[in-house]
Amino acid sequence: MDDLSETGPDVDVIIERALAEDLASGDVTSRSIVPTTLTRRARMVAKAPLVMAGGAIVERVFARIDPQIEVSRAVLDGAQVAPGAVLARLRGPARGLLAGERTALNLLQRMCGVATLTRSFVDALAGAPCRVVDTRKTMPGLRALDRYAVRCGGGTNHRNDLGAAVLIKENHVRCAGGVAAAITAAREHAPHTMKIECEVQTLAELEEALGAGADIVMLDNMSDDEVRAAVKMTRETCGSRVLLEVSGGVELARVGRLAALGIDVISVGRLTHSAPASDISMLFELDGAVV
Repeated sequence: MDDLSETGPDVDVIIERALAEDLASGDVTSRSIVPTTLTRRARMVAKAPLVMAGGAIVERVFARIDPQIEVSRAVLDGAQVAPGAVLARLRGPARGLLAGERTALNLLQRMCGVATLTRSFVDALAGAPCRVVDTRKTMPGLRALDRYAVRCGGGTNHRNDLGAAVLIKENHVRCAGGVAAAITAAREHAPHTMKIECEVQTLAELEEALGAGADIVMLDNMSDDEVRAAVKMTRETCGSRVLLEVSGGVELARVGRLAALGIDVISVGRLTHSAPASDISMLFELDGAVV
């Protein structure tokens, strides 16, 4: 699994903002109750099955809080764990552990939730040569974490932002005056290194997109029968040169059927816009026992 610690400054910005939100006025409860010299050990524990994603986030949150806090990852990102599994062990000033607890858990729980949901979609492919990819429907401000979590779950990332790839959608087509006109305009203005993807909603639009030279066609909200016909038309016309992507409310139960039809990519917005947070707790140890 690639390492979140190498994803660049976006992650540091996310952590800084999250900590500022939670600690704008400090931690009045810990200041009142917890001695400054007290140290404790703690564990982060999975309370439900999950796919791990975000060990580096835990390390970086607590490093920002107090460099004296030691974080030891017990599970690698991408690993599937059972309830009760220890995800990380921590040791250091108790005040610092308490100050970073909620921020670290909020980010870790979301990332594990995205990775876990992604893994269920990837597993549904049943080994078919098809990719499950995310979309730009990420939590605002958390895109770097959401995309990394998708990779931890075995998925693949779609374009990161509007400048990363040409993707002609329905409203672009309406502005351009048609599918072919939109593809032609994109081809004239986009860098020669960039592929042209176009969304279509009917077989007639697909035929137009293929004729205009689209490199990738997104089949939006099509039925299984329409997808089957679209695959047949594309392969007979263009062979494997054109990639086919299915999008639009794809349910988990449908993934295997779509992959079996010969689709190259299935994009699933819910991986990042509707993933439930994984249930994870941080528990202090006292006299060798977790309390």
